[in-house]
Amino acid sequence: MKTVDQISFSGKKALIRVDFNVPLDENFNITDDNRMTAALPTIQKILRDGGAVILMSHLGRPKDGPTDKYSLKHVVAHLSDLLGQQVEFADDCIGEDAVAKAKELHSGEVLLLENLRFYKQEEKGDKDFAEKLAKLGDIYVNDAFGTAHRAHASTAIIAQFFPDAKYFGYLMAAELTNAEKILNNAPKPFTAIMGGSKVSDKIELIEKLLDKVDNLIIGGGMAYTFAKADGGDIGNSLVEMDKLQLALDLRQKAKDKGVNLLLPVDNVTADAFSNDANTDIAKTGEIPDGWMGLDIGPETAKLFSEVVENSKTILWNGPMGVFEMEKFLIGTKAIADAVAKATDNGAFSLIGGGDSAAAVAKFGMTEEVSYVSTGGGALLEYMEGKELPGVKAINE
Repeated sequence: MKTVDQISFSGKKALIRVDFNVPLDENFNITDDNRMTAALPTIQKILRDGGAVILMSHLGRPKDGPTDKYSLKHVVAHLSDLLGQQVEFADDCIGEDAVAKAKELHSGEVLLLENLRFYKQEEKGDKDFAEKLAKLGDIYVNDAFGTAHRAHASTAIIAQFFPDAKYFGYLMAAELTNAEKILNNAPKPFTAIMGGSKVSDKIELIEKLLDKVDNLIIGGGMAYTFAKADGGDIGNSLVEMDKLQLALDLRQKAKDKGVNLLLPVDNVTADAFSNDANTDIAKTGEIPDGWMGLDIGPETAKLFSEVVENSKTILWNGPMGVFEMEKFLIGTKAIADAVAKATDNGAFSLIGGGDSAAAVAKFGMTEEVSYVSTGGGALLEYMEGKELPGVKAINE
């Protein structure tokens, strides 16, 4: 793997694709800086070498060009605090200000470019746009795993302009190394925990995992599609009516491959999608009309936790319920506790980005698991066996 460890950046300008797509509140305060802190080791290595750092990222999904709401200027002060030095900011990523500031940058200095997605050419993978970005630096480093599954100008196309000077940052290297631990020769018993709202979002991953895992736990909204497929009553719970046969097929595939497929046996139900709703416990397949399942029930939490605690490899992708609401976080918290306990007993646990990472962070348990991925979609696609454009571009 071609990483930043293989080169000295002394006297060089490193153009680093980072993922600073962080959540901001209404006052533009960063509410979760994990993606920023994850990029620090790579930045600091380059600065220690005597190199200069030019950072490029996207923020949000701006539709109509430059928008104050999506300006990366909002992260400059916090990034400066994290690095312990002033970070320069260019009000464009390829314009005159960016070119001038990149040219004047000295060793030990850091420059952040404005949001790449203010240009539609970024997401279109435009070669001319990529070339303009490339001219700002001497060496290209991709440390943005969260966007590695996109063939965007700054993640995949740009690498061709650095045929002998393109590397993975520490974060990208760690993401790939930890994903490979799961994909190849994972110690058994291997348990995958799949949650979230839709079976359709995870179908390819589930099918891939059926060849690898001993236990497959399914919770969250997708579990109600399985319950409905079995002829159960699910009230107003989330369901994909066009995926009922798929749920039955997956169950049969798991049986044929000798995989222990675990589904909820009880559920925390509510009469409204609200933290103020009335709640009850219902057996799976027995949710009354007008009620909806919003978390796994206590029996299920106990059942799932026992399996997780006895595992040697754990992949967790997706919560067990609406953990953002206090009344419906118990199931997800129980799984987090079980994963932490198994990890403490020597298991390898990979938390698959997105809501799972947010849940682990909410419970203050990020340090109690083996690895928390920064890329939900990218990790899913890598696990499905797809070639990620951002990875392929460095390896070519």
